[in-house]
Amino acid sequence: MKEPIVIFGAGDIARLAHFYFTTDSAYEVVAFTVDAAYRESDTFLGLPLVAFESVLEQYPPQQYKLFIALSYAGVNRVRAEKYQQAKALGYSLVSYISSKATVLTEAIGENCFILEDNTVQPFVAIGNNVTLWSGNHIGHDAIIKDHCFISSHVVISGHVTVEPYCFIGVNATLRNNITIAPACVIGAGALILHDTEEEGVYTMPASAEKRKQPSSKLKRI
Repeated sequence: MKEPIVIFGAGDIARLAHFYFTTDSAYEVVAFTVDAAYRESDTFLGLPLVAFESVLEQYPPQQYKLFIALSYAGVNRVRAEKYQQAKALGYSLVSYISSKATVLTEAIGENCFILEDNTVQPFVAIGNNVTLWSGNHIGHDAIIKDHCFISSHVVISGHVTVEPYCFIGVNATLRNNITIAPACVIGAGALILHDTEEEGVYTMPASAEKRKQPSSKLKRI
C-alpha cells in the first residue's frame, strides 16, 4: 500500500511532481495545497486543492507527508520558506529519486527532486530541498547544500561544494575542487574554474547573436 502525500503547489512543477510520484514511487498523491491567496479552484488534477492555512486540520502530519513542488523563485528562497513552514507544522517531507537516475550515494536529504538520467557518483552528499533536473553529472565527493536548484546537463566535478540557495543553469560546468558561495546564480553554459563570491552572478560573456547572412545563403550546412 502506497504512503499518502500532499503536494504544495498547483503549477507546472506540481504537475510534474504528481506524474513522477504517481508513476515511479512508493507514494500516492492524495491532495494539493497552496496559500489561500493563490487558491483559484477546489481541485487540481482531479484531486482536492486545499488552503495551506487549513492543511494541518484536513491532512494532519501524523497521517500524511508533504512535498514542496516549487521552482527557484527568489534564488530558491520561496521554496525554502515553504519547506521551513511545513517543518514547523510537524510534517515530514519526502524526496523523489527517479528509478532512471544512477544514484550511488545514500546521503540525500528531505524534499529533494532528482529526475531521470542524473548520475550521482559515490561519496556525494546532497542536502535538503535540492532539485536536480534531468541529465546532470554530480562528481564524486561533491557536496550540494540545502535549497539549491541544479537545472539540466550541468557538470559538477569531483570535490566541488555548492553552498545553500544556489541556482546553476543549463549546461554549466564546474571544475573540480572549487566552492560555489551561497546564493550564487550560475548562468546557462557558464564555465566556472575558481571559487565564487556570495550572491555572485556568473554568465557567459555573450549570448549568440543573429548573423546578417540568412540561413539560405550558407554553403556548408
